[in-house]
Amino acid sequence: MPSSPSSSVQQAREALAGRLREIRLDAGLSARALAVAAGWHESKTSRIENAKTQPSDADIKIWCSVCEANDQVGDLIASSRAVASMYVEWRRVQRTGLERLQKSSIPLYERTRRFRFYHSLLIPGLFQTAGYVGALMAAISTFREIPDDIEQAVAVRMERQKVLHSGARFAVLVEQSVLYYQVGDAEVMAGQLDHLISMAALPSVSLGVIPFATGGRPVWPLEGFSVFDDHQVNVELLSAMVTVTQPREIALYVKAFGRLADMAVYGGAVRSLIAAAIDDLR
Repeated sequence: MPSSPSSSVQQAREALAGRLREIRLDAGLSARALAVAAGWHESKTSRIENAKTQPSDADIKIWCSVCEANDQVGDLIASSRAVASMYVEWRRVQRTGLERLQKSSIPLYERTRRFRFYHSLLIPGLFQTAGYVGALMAAISTFREIPDDIEQAVAVRMERQKVLHSGARFAVLVEQSVLYYQVGDAEVMAGQLDHLISMAALPSVSLGVIPFATGGRPVWPLEGFSVFDDHQVNVELLSAMVTVTQPREIALYVKAFGRLADMAVYGGAVRSLIAAAIDDLR
């Protein structure tokens, strides 16, 4: 089953640090000698090699120049940037509000042909109503103390839902608990659940719900994740967005999705579960 997304990022950082250490050793340099030649403190070399400090592009260029490994600069910078993009703190991308973040995801959604969403806490974004999105974003904006551009952000997210009619395929799995975690007031939540029933009727959408009473689970409830084709997995944590691009890690999430899908119910059984959740709101 998938390991912690944060640990995956750390492994990638350590792999990059290991490559830099190997370059230094191949050059026959001590950490002190490299630091002197680079013009920085020896502790910086140690922090980079122990994956405590992410090297900048300039650091990598200097490191390779000192070690006479300039042919590796391009590859190492590309790897470093990939590692940096794997773990992006919300405070960095949401500091000006939520609209910019919503816009940034549009190219990914437009080029993806096969979507797989698993959520244990929330309705997936492509299937949210404006009322549900607004209530959710209001909570996020208040909690993270960021500028209020909720109206604009909601509009962008709703516009993004055009991909539901693009010919792509959508497999959606939610835990039954998602139907009961109330976002917004009862009217907003009832409208959201009605909308979910409508979305499940689309020929391009497969909606599965994993019932509370599922016994002998081969996979425990996980953090929500989204699989875009077989190229990328996004995992949303409280503090950050983690992007997984390593094929072996993507394969783990795909495997988990398959096991979760086997536990879910579909069709009429889903409609019955959603109808029961709506009744509980009245």
